[in-house]
Amino acid sequence: MTDRNLPSLGLALLPVVLTLGLLALQLFYFGDFTPHIPLVIGLAITGLLGVLRGQKWTDIREGVFHVIHVSLPSLSVLIVVGMIIGVWIASGTVPTLIYYGLTLLNPSIFLAAAMILCAVVSLSLGTSWGTVGTIGVALMGIGAGFGIPMYWTAGAIVSGAFFGDKISPLSDTTNLAPAVTGVNIFDHIQNMLPTTVPAMLIALGIYIVAGYGLIEPADTSLQAITQITERLSQDFNLGLIPLLPALLVIALALFRQPPLPSLFAGVLLGGVIAIFQQGVGLHDVFTFAQSGYAIDTGIADIDTLLNKGGIQSMMWTISLMLIALGFGGALERTGCLESIILSIVNKVKSFTAVQSSAIFTAFATNVVAGDPYISIALPGRMYAPLYRGMGYSTLNLSRAVEEGGTLMSPLIPWNAGGAFVITALGLGIMDGNLENLLYIPLAFACWTAPVIGVFYAITGLFSPKASEQDRTNWANDNEDIMDLTDHDHLGDPGPSKEAMPI
Repeated sequence: MTDRNLPSLGLALLPVVLTLGLLALQLFYFGDFTPHIPLVIGLAITGLLGVLRGQKWTDIREGVFHVIHVSLPSLSVLIVVGMIIGVWIASGTVPTLIYYGLTLLNPSIFLAAAMILCAVVSLSLGTSWGTVGTIGVALMGIGAGFGIPMYWTAGAIVSGAFFGDKISPLSDTTNLAPAVTGVNIFDHIQNMLPTTVPAMLIALGIYIVAGYGLIEPADTSLQAITQITERLSQDFNLGLIPLLPALLVIALALFRQPPLPSLFAGVLLGGVIAIFQQGVGLHDVFTFAQSGYAIDTGIADIDTLLNKGGIQSMMWTISLMLIALGFGGALERTGCLESIILSIVNKVKSFTAVQSSAIFTAFATNVVAGDPYISIALPGRMYAPLYRGMGYSTLNLSRAVEEGGTLMSPLIPWNAGGAFVITALGLGIMDGNLENLLYIPLAFACWTAPVIGVFYAITGLFSPKASEQDRTNWANDNEDIMDLTDHDHLGDPGPSKEAMPI
């Protein structure tokens, strides 16, 4: 599969194990949720390993910057989302959504409704991050008004937002997974439905049960809701006009416009409405976009809801992403990730093991490299020849790397996805509110989909074999196919005579 001079498995694991150890020391022993320095040290260790093995530092540096360059669109989204949060609060967009959410929604169905709403918006926008940073922020305010713990609301938001990101044809990760595995994007989306739909239904059922049973009505305060809605209507001109920025962004997404310009158009319209509808000055709009919205109502709950946003609020996350991406790039350029994945590939004994390993490898790469793009691209490239050699469609692989890559990204706090969720939703982990990390197990749709995927791998359900057309395409595209003549347990089962089950 490769003629590169890769490090041994032990050497490849060394920087990974040392970095994870430093992360554990920082997070759990010191109780300090700032993973930046352990990741910087991990990058340095990886670079030193590469130099000691004869690689030039300039080559390793190029690998670091290459991965950062590939991820610049995502960093750009972070900047625009920070602007959106600050400006949309000033324009009354977020306060209007909170106001009507508190007056129209029933607290018992709120979690289920939040998940469905985020799923629809994310499917339309093609970006989970854009959804979390816009609709998600408003939903956090509504949940706080109902007295629902932040981690429950965040779990529902993440479940819905990353569901849409996983199956939207506008999503970058949904396009990346089929690209690296050599399948059609719409076939890829269709093949993800058998895991995605049950996972969403399971999550929906749990959120309904939680709303009616686990979250007691006594936990919500009618007085607090009244206080919030009255103060919002006093401080902002609410109504249809403040909702126009959100409607514009959704409309642009439906017309398949790129996410970044669409989101920025929402910033511009929000600024105009803040000036002419809310009476805010132009310089104030600039300040809100840069440093976030600021208000002092004397009511702690309202100040917590509204004092947020701005580009600067994203700098902690952006710096973490740059370092994590650099670490992942160094691991990739030095061959450490490839060596680890190859060792897994060479030891698997069956399709069940191959499919499960692909899901786990994407997840583990997310944990180590901190980047969902690497977690999709690298396992996708490394496992594809094995699937072809076994006679299985690489649709199985594209689904596996999405489940271990896209869906698990927001559940890893130091990953780009997890860091963004924590910052955008104001979970306050850096301030010591570690209980809000409970959003991770409560994002049911994200982690149940990989579990369902492993079940299908064991049972053979929804695991299509290669068709004659697949084999023809492999030959025409000169795709790499692993020779398994010495591995009878992984023998080619032959082409499938049946259509892919759905």
